[in-house]
Amino acid sequence: MINRTTLTGRLTRDVDLRYTPNGAAVGNFTLAVDRRFTNQNGEREADFINCVIWRKSAENFANFTHKGALVGIDGRLQTRNYENQQGQRVYVTEVVVENFALLEPRSANKGGNNGAPQNNSGNNNPFENQNSNSSNNGGNNGNNMNNNSSDPFANSGDQIDISDDDLPF
Repeated sequence: MINRTTLTGRLTRDVDLRYTPNGAAVGNFTLAVDRRFTNQNGEREADFINCVIWRKSAENFANFTHKGALVGIDGRLQTRNYENQQGQRVYVTEVVVENFALLEPRSANKGGNNGAPQNNSGNNNPFENQNSNSSNNGGNNGNNMNNNSSDPFANSGDQIDISDDDLPF
């Protein structure tokens, strides 16, 4: 059986970072994910997906993101339940984030980043870009990929014309 969720969207608010009584960090946030199609008025609608992230990843995610930041997350879908103060059973479905990546350049982030790396160095991050391994880039902190002549995606100076219809997602 497979329970895998991969999402790209924008944070609807800053991460709510809290700590359990045992000292484990837990962050809660909502991700706005655009739908692929438009409604009858020609507007795109979005789904608002609740997410939770734990421990050091939660602290990093809270420190390096802010409301409106474009992020990619990878995790699993989970449904939990609890009894509220009125004695009613409440069910919560959320994505438990295992890996994340910041998908905008630092210059696009308006606060909350403070020179932070572009993504976490988590295990097998499907969103991880080439900037994550800055120690192997000759001390340039991974910010200039154009000097790598073996990179087929390096900027050649030509403008690339791609419409939204050309993208597979």
